[in-house]
Amino acid sequence: MAGMAEMAEMDERYKRGLDRMQEVLGPQGDAVLGSLAEVAPDMGRFVVEFAYGDVHTRPGLDRRQRSLLAVGVLSSIGGCEPLLSAHVHGALNVGLDPAEVVEAVMQCAVYAGFPRALGALEVVRAVFAERGLIPCPPAPAP
Repeated sequence: MAGMAEMAEMDERYKRGLDRMQEVLGPQGDAVLGSLAEVAPDMGRFVVEFAYGDVHTRPGLDRRQRSLLAVGVLSSIGGCEPLLSAHVHGALNVGLDPAEVVEAVMQCAVYAGFPRALGALEVVRAVFAERGLIPCPPAPAP
C-alpha cells in the first residue's frame, strides 16, 4: 500500500499530466480519457501520469516540437487514426501552422512509405476541415 508521500506524488503527477494534456489536446484529451473510462480507467491514468505528467513535461523540447514529433510518429506507424487526429488538433492548439503539420506528414513518406503518409493526410484533412482550415495555404518557399 502506498504511503502518504507516494500518494501525494502520484496526485501531483496526475495533476501535472492532466494540466499539460488539456493544454495540448484540449477537448480531444477529454475524449481519449472518456473512451477509456468504462473499459480501462487505469490506462487513462497511465497516459495522464506517464505520457503527460512525466515525459511531456520534461525539459529539452517545447510543446510545438513534442507535437510535431507526435504527429510524425503516429503518421509513420499507422493504424492510430483517432490518436493522430487528437494530436493534429494538439499541434494546432500549441501553435503549429497547418503547413508545418502537412510537412511533418510528408516527411514520413520518405521513411515510412507513401501509403502511411497518404492515410495520415486523410486524418489531417479531416481535422483541418473540422477547424475551417480548408483549403490549406501552401508552405512558404525555402
